[in-house]
Amino acid sequence: MCAEGVGRGFEASREIFDCHTHIFPDKIAEKASAGIGGFYGIPILFDGTAGTLIRVCRENGVSGCLVCSVATKPEQVENINDFIGESASSSNGFFTGFCSLHPDMTEKELDDEVARVIAMGLKGVKLHPDFQEFKADGARAFKIYEVVGGRLPFLIHAGDSRYPYSSPKRIAGAAKRFPEMTVIAAHLGGWSEWDDAVSRLADRGNVCVDISSSLYALRPEKAREYVAAYGEDRVLFGTDYPMWDVKEELERFDRLDLDERARRKILCGNAKKLLDPADL
Repeated sequence: MCAEGVGRGFEASREIFDCHTHIFPDKIAEKASAGIGGFYGIPILFDGTAGTLIRVCRENGVSGCLVCSVATKPEQVENINDFIGESASSSNGFFTGFCSLHPDMTEKELDDEVARVIAMGLKGVKLHPDFQEFKADGARAFKIYEVVGGRLPFLIHAGDSRYPYSSPKRIAGAAKRFPEMTVIAAHLGGWSEWDDAVSRLADRGNVCVDISSSLYALRPEKAREYVAAYGEDRVLFGTDYPMWDVKEELERFDRLDLDERARRKILCGNAKKLLDPADL
């Protein structure tokens, strides 16, 4: 999964894996990316295609990415997962794919789709409670957690005070109820709700966090404080492509001034352990 980074301005020995990116089919990528930007009121820097993601990553020494997309309707799930699976299989190992599931699928539909995506080689599940309009600690979400069990980890969008779905409190409640479930709580555990996220998630051993869509809004010393609260073994590097530029995100990460052991774990080691333990 991880190979030597060769990006400009970064150590030649650095291994980098981006654990949070979104890609879309070329014909709809620009429109889908603009929709994300409109939802958050943030300019989108890239077009959302797999080709652009590979290009900007290789230009900056990133040797692999976790790619995903989100189904806002149950009938979108199969096509999205086919696209993610095909993108991963055709990338020569550059992409690790996470599937999409939807809370309005039946238990049988969920079970069948989980079996199908595992057979395809997808490595986890991406959920976005705000886009998909379900409470992360509600009965509709529980149905998904129960079907998946401990077979796949979850990458769950976390935090947005505008909506009642993905708060750190709800992520913590789900993680407590399903201790066998591994959760990557995106955006340092709660976008725009970082203090609350640390207070609720730092002691949840089955919860990791990624740093995507966070460093732009935090002073380096504050972000470093959050990293220390979660611990260097539970934090993963991510950019939230197509929203942010990996070069800028790596520069922001460097400003945290972490020691080399922590940097290596966050940039790649923790993702490798979570997503590819057999390769350790």
